[in-house]
Amino acid sequence: MAAAAATANGSPDYGLDAPRVVRSMFSRAAWIIAIALVLYVVNHSEYPGPAARMCGVLALIGLIFLGIGAVMVWSSRVAKLRLRDQLLDSLALRGDERVLDVGCGRGLLAIGAAKRLKNGKVIGIDVWNPFDLSGNTPDAAKANVKLEGVADKVRIENGDAQKLVYPDNHYDVVVSSLALHNIPEHPARSQAVREMLRVLKPGGKLAIFDLFRTGEYADVLRALGANDIELSKTRFLWCVPGRVLTARK
Repeated sequence: MAAAAATANGSPDYGLDAPRVVRSMFSRAAWIIAIALVLYVVNHSEYPGPAARMCGVLALIGLIFLGIGAVMVWSSRVAKLRLRDQLLDSLALRGDERVLDVGCGRGLLAIGAAKRLKNGKVIGIDVWNPFDLSGNTPDAAKANVKLEGVADKVRIENGDAQKLVYPDNHYDVVVSSLALHNIPEHPARSQAVREMLRVLKPGGKLAIFDLFRTGEYADVLRALGANDIELSKTRFLWCVPGRVLTARK
């Protein structure tokens, strides 16, 4: 079903992030605005002033929820693609790298990296949680890979960030976007960062875009002796703060 959805109009679909939250924003907006209108209709004849004010306040609250939902959709459909390109441009890939995308979802970063490679390869892994991303399945990622014309450069696999099956010093570049914050426990997130650094070659590049926790990941990398650790300025996507963390092993 997910693959069919991705190919329905012949263009890739990288999904809607936090789909339950987005639906909740639109649902709340609809209910609040509906309640505002009902209260106004019921009360405006007898209490025109208070009814109008109450309707205005509730409608404003509803419009705020509607605006948040709209921003979240725009962030998923437009802004995260721009951010993907900025992140990958900053890595200045030569074209022959072996790249790992941790928490690849429907392939956004993996495919973007593959388009910058000549004879390199990209592995995208995920645990495929549908609550984190709409239609989050291996088939959806593979469908996007084919649609983007990089099937010869990208392989999609099942994989847990906390237990990477790859050997030490295996990848030239490791990337991740909007994945690690979905791991609820601090020790588990730290383990995922350690694993990402472990499979990176000496001198290899690490880039993570995430919400809320990037400072935490930077602390883990410092403790592990990583080099050139940098945090970007805060960027507000999905109405929440996020930053890009880059480092070298």
